[in-house]
Amino acid sequence: MTFSIVATDGSAWGVAVASKFLGVGAAVPAAAAGVGAIATQSFANLAYRPDGLRLLRDGCDAQQTLDRLTGDDELREQRQAGIVDANGRAATYTGSECHPWAGGTTGDGYAIQGNILAGPQVVAAMTDAWLRTSTDEPLSRRLLAALRAGDDAGGDRRGRQSAALLVVTDDGGYGGGSDVLVDLRVDDNDRPVRELARLLDLHDIYFGKPDPERAQPLEGELADEVRRRLSALGHDDEDLDKALASWAGIENYEERLLPGRIDPVVLEQLRVTSP
Repeated sequence: MTFSIVATDGSAWGVAVASKFLGVGAAVPAAAAGVGAIATQSFANLAYRPDGLRLLRDGCDAQQTLDRLTGDDELREQRQAGIVDANGRAATYTGSECHPWAGGTTGDGYAIQGNILAGPQVVAAMTDAWLRTSTDEPLSRRLLAALRAGDDAGGDRRGRQSAALLVVTDDGGYGGGSDVLVDLRVDDNDRPVRELARLLDLHDIYFGKPDPERAQPLEGELADEVRRRLSALGHDDEDLDKALASWAGIENYEERLLPGRIDPVVLEQLRVTSP
């Protein structure tokens, strides 16, 4: 009833999943930076998530972890799971009693699997899409590309309802206070993968890290423009950085601030927001 990809690019680990199931993001994905990522599905055994991460932390590789999880599970033939470990080794498992079509595949740094699918073309399309993505792209975008390809190839043969994207990396969370870089969920929607893509676009606007090389100095005419626009929005301060931070904190762009400069994304949003 679900299709997913579990993958790493060497510095981040993540899961993208979609299903005809309410709130699939609450059940399937788990990941920890420097440890690995797990998807548990098809009558999902949610204990696979904490138990699997513990086994990975204890030194088991992806296949050993999956063997241990399924070996101890009396209902293993109804389960499906995929794992990547800290070193990019991958494993997938499909029990013999999973509803057809069910199956999966693995490669360097990824595991793709699904059940109750339109057919094997779903996994094949996801694999092709993953392999076509550039390693220069963020892992979140690569995972989403694979998920969209699976959705376009028919996905869950029962229909669409929910989708989720989880990506972790060291200090990736808001303010650097956790490893959760992306945690987006669409719990009930006619087009959940498309909605997930929209949310990821918003996430990148609000929480993407600014590129110092693209940031523009707050000097001359640009400084005058920014000051005028901020003033029109009620943010007056002789210190332009403080005025910008005051507005950005309200509008949730604080993760994109740079002293003495302005990120092009922030400048675009300021121009859209202000007179």
